[in-house]
Amino acid sequence: MKIIVVGTGFVGLTHAAVCSEYGHEVHAYDIDEKRMTAYESGSREVIEHYVNEPGLADIIAENKGHYLFFTTDVAPVIDDADVIFLCLPTPPKRDGATDLSHYMNAIHHLADLLAQRETTQRVVLVNKSTVPIGSARLLQQVFVDRGVQNFGVASNPEFLPQGNAVEASRKPDRVVVGADTAEDFAIMRRVYPQFVNHVRIRYIETTPETAETIKYVANTLLLTYISFWNGVGGRLAETFDNIRMEDLKLGVTADARISTWGSYVSNGAGGSCFGKDIQSLIYQLNRTGRSTDLLQAVYNINEFQKTYLIDRAVHEAGFRFNQKKVALLGLAFKKHTNDMRDASALKVVEALLGRGVAAIQAYDPLAMNEARRWFNPDHNHLFERITYHETAKEALAGSDAVFISTDWEEFRGLSRTIEKAVAPPYLIMDGRRMIPDFESLVAKGYEYLPVGGTLFKPIVAEGKSDNGQEGTAVTRQQTEAKQTGGN
Repeated sequence: MKIIVVGTGFVGLTHAAVCSEYGHEVHAYDIDEKRMTAYESGSREVIEHYVNEPGLADIIAENKGHYLFFTTDVAPVIDDADVIFLCLPTPPKRDGATDLSHYMNAIHHLADLLAQRETTQRVVLVNKSTVPIGSARLLQQVFVDRGVQNFGVASNPEFLPQGNAVEASRKPDRVVVGADTAEDFAIMRRVYPQFVNHVRIRYIETTPETAETIKYVANTLLLTYISFWNGVGGRLAETFDNIRMEDLKLGVTADARISTWGSYVSNGAGGSCFGKDIQSLIYQLNRTGRSTDLLQAVYNINEFQKTYLIDRAVHEAGFRFNQKKVALLGLAFKKHTNDMRDASALKVVEALLGRGVAAIQAYDPLAMNEARRWFNPDHNHLFERITYHETAKEALAGSDAVFISTDWEEFRGLSRTIEKAVAPPYLIMDGRRMIPDFESLVAKGYEYLPVGGTLFKPIVAEGKSDNGQEGTAVTRQQTEAKQTGGN
């Protein structure tokens, strides 16, 4: 098949690369010349400046110039294309509506080119980006109005988890194709022959509207799982003493009817999909007069969770952030990516600066360059208080407290690093429950405030020191957590 992929962000680049692995002739098209030059270079370091996904740069280096091509001019290759995938940015507007400006610009440009093509072979235009329900009909109408002949429209939503997108593209749990005609379904089967009639992978053929809705409902349900555990399980464990969060999860999810996915607590979910998609679904339903109470609650809980630990630190630990130095470990919205879209760290930085911290000492294994772009001092002078460090230990040095915002594996072994870098009194705010051996830190004088748990703080008890002299000894006390606000 000859395939054109329009847009080369996270979704487009991954889709183009993996399609080229299966022997399709893939032309990845983008108007960003610097991005195209970077991909064309085949250099891992240069490619990962734009999209950092394990294994993706290797596929590009292996297939570029053979099955995979990059271009900023789609006109020369559009005439005999079989399928054109639309992988364009669809960010949220302030009211939750989907911003379709990039999408509309692209489809109008493609419609003009296809209306002038010399060949009349069938071409299928496929929405792969998440777009509002009914967008396939919008696409169809634009092409009819421009006089394009012999075309079809389809919806083929992506379900790629960042950090594992390549493997999920090679071995998806499902492929959903929404189209109107047998001819278009047949063309799409030629794109995905390895998945049709697969014993494990569900290949689902349906209407375009159903395919569009599947993506929204799937992402919304996943965020609902996360918000439920944060808003119910986490709140209970933060409120009542002696509730073990890990045991709570095991006991509840032992029921085969209850999903284990999402049964963790954190300082909120981020990324390019969850928040954007649920806002869009709320907007679409509100426009029809339907109730969105459940969806709004799910969204509100997730947003509240992002800075909840900072409020708890003030009310429960009595910590005063004004003029303090805080280490921020983790900037990406999750591990194995440099993506900071809707990352909890964005809200954490905003909250810390709003409370008057003197400095934020930041570290992330991959997202440092992205952070510098998000926190540009030219846009807000307060961002001058953010410094960037090469290691967690360096970020911790000289700080008064630490906030762990991303679940990088290296943060799980952070206890000894904390001990070497800073001395108590010191507050550890653990937004990802990354320090399982926190009790040893508490015994040495550190305070530990996790999501899904009450505040652990040392107390000074009368007793004898190791040398037998009268003195003090540090013991552990789990204090009762007070609710600091609702969702």
